[in-house]
Amino acid sequence: MAQLPKAYEHFKRNYPEVWQAYDRLGAAVHDSGPLDKKNRELLKLAMAIGARLEGAVHSHTRRALEAGATAQEICHVVLLGLTTLGFPHTIAALTWVKDDLQDRKHRKKKSRIAAAS
Repeated sequence: MAQLPKAYEHFKRNYPEVWQAYDRLGAAVHDSGPLDKKNRELLKLAMAIGARLEGAVHSHTRRALEAGATAQEICHVVLLGLTTLGFPHTIAALTWVKDDLQDRKHRKKKSRIAAAS
């Protein structure tokens, strides 16, 4: 799993008991229902988009990819917000998601080149 942003690392280090309780709550919520990991991450991505939380959009895009979501599924989640959230909001979210999709594509290409060497 990717390293947490510095602000989160700082919080985790300075308030370990609160962080542990928060982490346990997150695990309990994820495990409390019938949705699989991929669908949970896609839904959390949608909520992050709706709340205009850029960092969370990046995080849940990466997590959705790790859970097996395709780029097409992730882009569909963004597009589903168009009529509810509006065009500018959707375009902003699409640029955030595309950053992570491009980064993943670049890392995969680099990995294939290194493996072929």
